[in-house]
Amino acid sequence: MIKIQTLNNISEHGMKEFPLENYTINNQLNEPDGILLRSHSMHEMRIPSSLKAIARAGAGVNNIPIDECTSRGIVVFNTPGANANAVKELVLTSLFLSSRRIIEGIEWTRSLFGEENVSKIVEAGKKEFAGAEIAGKKLGIIGLGAIGALVANDALALDMEVYGYDPYISVETAWRLSRNVQRIDNLEQIFSTCDYITIHVPLTPETKGFVNEKLLSGMKKGARLLNFSRSELVDDVALEYALNNGTVGVYVTDFPNEKVIGMKNVIPIPHLGASTTESEENCARMAAKQLKNYLETGNIKNSVNFPNVELPYTGKKRITIAHKNIPNMVGQITGLLAKYQVNIADMLNRSKGAFAYTMIDLDETINGPVEQLLKDIEGVISVRII
Repeated sequence: MIKIQTLNNISEHGMKEFPLENYTINNQLNEPDGILLRSHSMHEMRIPSSLKAIARAGAGVNNIPIDECTSRGIVVFNTPGANANAVKELVLTSLFLSSRRIIEGIEWTRSLFGEENVSKIVEAGKKEFAGAEIAGKKLGIIGLGAIGALVANDALALDMEVYGYDPYISVETAWRLSRNVQRIDNLEQIFSTCDYITIHVPLTPETKGFVNEKLLSGMKKGARLLNFSRSELVDDVALEYALNNGTVGVYVTDFPNEKVIGMKNVIPIPHLGASTTESEENCARMAAKQLKNYLETGNIKNSVNFPNVELPYTGKKRITIAHKNIPNMVGQITGLLAKYQVNIADMLNRSKGAFAYTMIDLDETINGPVEQLLKDIEGVISVRII
């Protein structure tokens, strides 16, 4: 039996991917083969020696010790795009919320409870909550991944002028993106010309605090800034200064912190981007499928620490090897197999940064102590025989 440990409540739509005749699923398992989770932090956990893979039902993986997992050959999956529509809808909602003073108007209207002639008071007071329309305005999108591309296409349908910044745009995203999105090569142009700016980039050491004093000081006066990625992408000190002097008209964030919620003209949303029934189901199903596929066939798709490697599974004996991306590694592996007269039917090798993954299908069973000898090759991290 293959053992799956869950660290959060996972949608039953995801759990159905694991046939119970082959899998044991529980939140208290010892020595699991795979872990399925959402937001539970693994940084203080003991990572069991049996663990082969972790699947995160969501895009962010900052709750998982990636470096430790990589050094042990544990493949970490996420689910890019599975919650993209849910986040996109909240971004579009926030464009309106930041423009029309809807929240303030609703709060004021609720405060009139118990008053007489409410309709007259409303008609007299509504002028205090006048806003602006988004049609014809310029929207700058930083990051044109799954979410950013959806926002771009729908914003065009709302008659906005859309500008995109993404130096690493993928071919797949480029195909999905409307040709009417105007590509911009530098962030300064986005900040100086756009009426609305929305951020959709991952948090990395390079992107932390990249929305800083320099960018904000050159921002178009009164522009709206939306952050649906991570709070740390925006420098809080520079943001507060820009809000106080009116450079940033409104800041909408799905990642509020103790400093931001006290600033004026901030709309703090309690991380609701992916909080829809449909999104949770999509993420759970996608994470479970990726974890199941890896455990059963060794194929990798949407890993954050190892390359995508997929070979059709024919039922032949398969060896998968996670190793460092160094010269002559494949030669050592194939040489060892040849020494023990193991014939290779098919093979695929891919790398991602400093690490690589080799998958080999065999024509026959393995003779001799091949598995242990493969593990003994310098630079090999883990070996599985499926």
